[in-house]
Amino acid sequence: MYRYTVAVIGSGYVGLTTGACLASLGHRVRCADIDPAKVDRLRRGEVDILEPGLPELLRQGLASGLLAFDLGATGAVRDAEVVILCLPTPMGPDGTADLTAVSAVLAETGALLAPGCVLVNKSTVPVGTARRMAEALGRDDVHVVSNPEFLREGSAVADFLSPDRIVVGSDSRQAAERVLALYARLGAPAVLTDATSAELVKYAANCFLATKLSYVNSIAELSERLGGNIADILTGMGYDQRIGQSYLRPGPGWGGSCLPKDTMALLRVSESVGFDFSLLAEAVRTNERQRERVVDRVEAACGGSLDGLRLGLLGLTFKAGTDDLRDSPALAIADLLVRRGAELVAHDPAVAVTREIHGGAVAVTDDPYEAARGADGLVLLTEWPSFRALDWTRVAGLLARPVVVDTRNHLDPDVLAGAGITLTGLGAAPVPARAEPDLVPEP
Repeated sequence: MYRYTVAVIGSGYVGLTTGACLASLGHRVRCADIDPAKVDRLRRGEVDILEPGLPELLRQGLASGLLAFDLGATGAVRDAEVVILCLPTPMGPDGTADLTAVSAVLAETGALLAPGCVLVNKSTVPVGTARRMAEALGRDDVHVVSNPEFLREGSAVADFLSPDRIVVGSDSRQAAERVLALYARLGAPAVLTDATSAELVKYAANCFLATKLSYVNSIAELSERLGGNIADILTGMGYDQRIGQSYLRPGPGWGGSCLPKDTMALLRVSESVGFDFSLLAEAVRTNERQRERVVDRVEAACGGSLDGLRLGLLGLTFKAGTDDLRDSPALAIADLLVRRGAELVAHDPAVAVTREIHGGAVAVTDDPYEAARGADGLVLLTEWPSFRALDWTRVAGLLARPVVVDTRNHLDPDVLAGAGITLTGLGAAPVPARAEPDLVPEP
């Protein structure tokens, strides 16, 4: 027997995962979207995004009758006990979150919500949005609750079903407890608070992670200049339980759909109340500089100017396990390489060869070895596990110069050195080839 009747408005990464997972917990869920073609595909059990476990949950929900899809929000919200907004809130020109979609749905459905319904904002929104939504709604019989999501792309289903915490904020204890009851079977720690604090939790968490990543990249640069080994440094740091092992890895800079947007939004919120959040502002500047620094590292590894060189790229998505290219540091670095005159051929297991990258300036191949063929260097930008399993002796034979720059410190230095490749990572000196192997370049 299902527990609640739930409407989920928006069927993107967060909305589709939320709907499918809630249905798997026994709730009756209707997901809404404004894209007719997407709704048709979802009704057929087809998932457009790369998210492990999601296609199976979607098909199970459809088969059980607990999950359905509507075109538009009006049909989904009728008779719903809980309405969850999972709408896009992209970064606007001034760095603040664009709430156009949220406002439109509120105007469209506000009068249709059943008395006693709880309206849940799961979208990442500026602090104070729940209060403003309640004022705009103008209904004493409907409470607005903030219930931020903490889902990582590529592990969203696992994160939803095995959460490390559930945060619910509202001025109504009863409404907050109803939302918390949606997740009762998960047995996760819960934080019940006011809506403003709940909204701030999401920004505080993401901005802390962004700052931690920028700090690690700064330590990696310092390690390079002083002759240290970043792997050993971070291992030593990670054993400190106050710091922990997670997010202690240098890289090409942070990106994706959340961290860039959330850091800018929190900076704008801080400015609005006269607070100089200089620590966060410097983390953003460090991240922007990291991309130039990585390109400098590639340039040095290739012996100087990149003008006219052919480079192969491994990875385009902002991280492994997703097909999302939004604010990908790999794309930002590719753009900088093109600006310095390099010719690029890229491979990513989640990016189709038909995908146009930087207006066609980056050719995309479905074969990682073709990215290496004839290249003056190979640059790893996304930490896909399949890249570690490549035949690196074969790669060395394909490269015009046996040079690899690993911006994720993802590859095994011993394997590449044994294949006759000089490996340049972040935070340590390059690892030269151990010997000149007997390689026969492929035709």
